[in-house]
Amino acid sequence: MTLLADINTEAVVIFAIVLSITLGITFWASKRATSAVGFYAAGRQITGRQNGLAISGDYLSAASFLGIAGLIFLYGFDGFLYSIGFLVAFLTVMFLLAERMRNAGKYTIADVLSFRLNETPARAAAALGTFAVVTFYLIAQMVGAGVLIQALVGIDFSLAVIITGVFMLCYVIFGGMVATTWVQIVKAVLLMAGILVMSIFVLGKVGFNPVELFNRAEANTTAESTFSLGPGTYLPKPLDTVSLGLALVLGTAGLPHILMRFFTVRNAKAARSSVVWAMFIIGFFYLLTTFIGFGARAFLGEGGVEAAGKGGNLAAPNLAAFLGGGEGTFGGDLFLALIAGVAFATILAVVAGLVLSASSAFSHDIWSSIVRKGQDSEHEEVMVARIAAFAIGLIAIIIAVIGGSGLNVSFMVGLAFAVAASANFPALLLALTWRRFNTTGAITGVLLGVVSSIFLVIVSPKVWPGADTVTGSPIGWELSNPGIISIPLGFLGCYLGTMLSREHKAERTFNELFVRSETGLGSERPIEAVTH
Repeated sequence: MTLLADINTEAVVIFAIVLSITLGITFWASKRATSAVGFYAAGRQITGRQNGLAISGDYLSAASFLGIAGLIFLYGFDGFLYSIGFLVAFLTVMFLLAERMRNAGKYTIADVLSFRLNETPARAAAALGTFAVVTFYLIAQMVGAGVLIQALVGIDFSLAVIITGVFMLCYVIFGGMVATTWVQIVKAVLLMAGILVMSIFVLGKVGFNPVELFNRAEANTTAESTFSLGPGTYLPKPLDTVSLGLALVLGTAGLPHILMRFFTVRNAKAARSSVVWAMFIIGFFYLLTTFIGFGARAFLGEGGVEAAGKGGNLAAPNLAAFLGGGEGTFGGDLFLALIAGVAFATILAVVAGLVLSASSAFSHDIWSSIVRKGQDSEHEEVMVARIAAFAIGLIAIIIAVIGGSGLNVSFMVGLAFAVAASANFPALLLALTWRRFNTTGAITGVLLGVVSSIFLVIVSPKVWPGADTVTGSPIGWELSNPGIISIPLGFLGCYLGTMLSREHKAERTFNELFVRSETGLGSERPIEAVTH
């Protein structure tokens, strides 16, 4: 069997099993997603432990699973820095937003802003931030899905994208947040099981001695290797490292599909609990990812770099084949198929969460609140959300198919985090904590954060005028990630917009929002569980 040319029969079987389970979940969930609270927030019946698993499933994308392992395989220590950034990010979410978001909001980020600001402009600004983040993240995930499934299973890129998109739409349109939540929980369990088994196999080959693993990894290099146990191979500029870290740590607290998850639990206590569960699961995951990345370097060596593909995304699957007995053996092919199935479940869970957050922003924030001014029925709002999900998913599929496997998306995930950190996070944090903050400040901050992030990425050396050129940035901008500039600009926009205008309503409603966000008094009660 040739991995890149022939159909991987074992992987197809595993994919069919994963799809059967998730479609069964969707059928079950479809009966519970008829109301707005059922479609957007799973009836607020998700427990803290379940939500922690779902957050893990939503957060740990294919970029986390295959990308981080690949970066460690190629660059060593610098790849490990990504793991630390993603993990530490949840401290920001836990201490600053999780509990307050659950108490103050209803379904979306805009609910928090519009509570004390002028509703129409506040919801429009929040929707802009949501759409910007989701667009970059979703296209990157869809193209990544096509490339990975093409490599792991052997089917055509366009077909892989279409299959991913069709099932993604099934989960969101028919099952809403209930189906999306349980798909994410199943994915998190599969992912943790897969990476735990791989880690045990890797450590077993070095007598369960991590130091020996690191020594073997360092020894299995050549003069041309980019791998190093010291910093500076992937991120040569310390300022770039700081900029990336800021975007990761603060960006997570502005990701709409993550923040939406806090509206699915009963109360603030469950919201806190879910973040703690997510931190433990995600922390354990990244610890194990370190073993996978260093294990790939130790056992596949420099000779495995070409087979790992651009960015090292196939390092983990290739390591799985090696650990199972080698490519072409039953054990090797089976282990590879299992990891391929986990990767597929990973992509499905993340893109479903992204589409749901975007469709919720359109239906709840734009259609229901701005266009219909709250005069529509719950049935109409849910119907619009389903139509919006279909349209958003279809656009993402078309862009990914037209762009093809060569579409440069390496910067898009980083850009999504940069926009979230520069636009969404400052507006949310200041709305919850600053009495003077007003609508003008929110609009200015979101706009400046979005525009500065996108502009600085476009003129960065990796993008302008192309990733394979040496011309460099037209304005002399040398950093790959804009966070160190765009995040302060986002806060500056919020501050200047607020200080240059006055809005007494926002100041009067601050106390009410503050008490509500801290205590939960006045927040919506969960619907009663359906009994039969």
